Amino acid sequence: MFDLSFYRGKRVLVTGHSGFKGAWMCRALLKAGADVTGYALEPPTEPGLFQLLSLESEMESVRGDIRDLDGLKKTFENARPEIVIHMAAQPIVRESYKRPVYTYEVNVMGTVNVLECIRLSDSVVSFVNVTTDKVYKNKEWEWGYRENEELNGYDPYSNSKSCSELVTESYKNSFLEEREMAVSTMRAGNVIGGGDFASDRIVPDCIRAAKENRDIIVRNPYSVRPYQHVLEPVMAYLMVAGRQYEDKALAGSYNIGPDDSDCWATGKLVTLFCSRWNERMKTGISWKNESDGGPHEANLLRLDCSRIKKTFGWEPRWNVTTAMQKIIDWYEVYFRNGDISERMDRQIEEYLQTGDI
Repeated sequence: MFDLSFYRGKRVLVTGHSGFKGAWMCRALLKAGADVTGYALEPPTEPGLFQLLSLESEMESVRGDIRDLDGLKKTFENARPEIVIHMAAQPIVRESYKRPVYTYEVNVMGTVNVLECIRLSDSVVSFVNVTTDKVYKNKEWEWGYRENEELNGYDPYSNSKSCSELVTESYKNSFLEEREMAVSTMRAGNVIGGGDFASDRIVPDCIRAAKENRDIIVRNPYSVRPYQHVLEPVMAYLMVAGRQYEDKALAGSYNIGPDDSDCWATGKLVTLFCSRWNERMKTGISWKNESDGGPHEANLLRLDCSRIKKTFGWEPRWNVTTAMQKIIDWYEVYFRNGDISERMDRQIEEYLQTGDI
């Protein structure tokens, strides 16, 4: 099993640290005592979780574009990271249809730039590239995709992340393997949690509607997704980055997702949100099916996580029902102007106490 105290004193560079998942990542690393440097654009949403937590006062936060190789090189030279976790991305499927060139520039050339900096670095020992469950060629089948399945995402976002995987494999084979550097790619399912304010994501859409006391619009209520609390992949990334630092034979590609029982239809997830929110906040919100004729998105997507379970003894800890409870708890504190930093720290501790990772 893995103890987060491993990170005490370790120099860690996180790209995309100013986003929702990045803010949770940085909070966990700082609690573990890591020396954290982040490289990212300004927080992508208003409000932004990174700013709400005032994390800039606790770490080195560099504002930079992942497409700027020179700026990224300077950050690597100053930080001299031992561990790099690459999360910077254009992460929204619908946005990728609107801005395909930008999506490929960020998600493909951004990965090339990170790997080039690692190639030139004499300090990096462990690298994790965070991609997505959408890298697989989706055949809409009932069983979960495994790490050896074909990589061929349909839409520009998914496809660009498939390309990011291929770029990582090429750099590993061509440059990094001979230096015995540990390189892994990690493919997570749909992430939900407190502090997400992004557009075109189901929980933030629910929260915005609830705040305005209006019906929640659900575009694809029957689409099935592997929903999981944000701490599931964040802690898995940290586990793999740390374990492969100590044993390079553990590096590889890993799916991170819930068990099949937590692959829920979106409508079912929203029904759970409405039930829990109405019970807690004494409201009466509901949702309605209103497809807007948007671009293609997968209807059925599951992951087979047997490999990470067998290799590391990893298991998902919070099911969807528990995850929704944590989400409602977080946003209640936020809307009541409470201490969200304390609530996040408490949820991190609760997650860690559920069992060893």
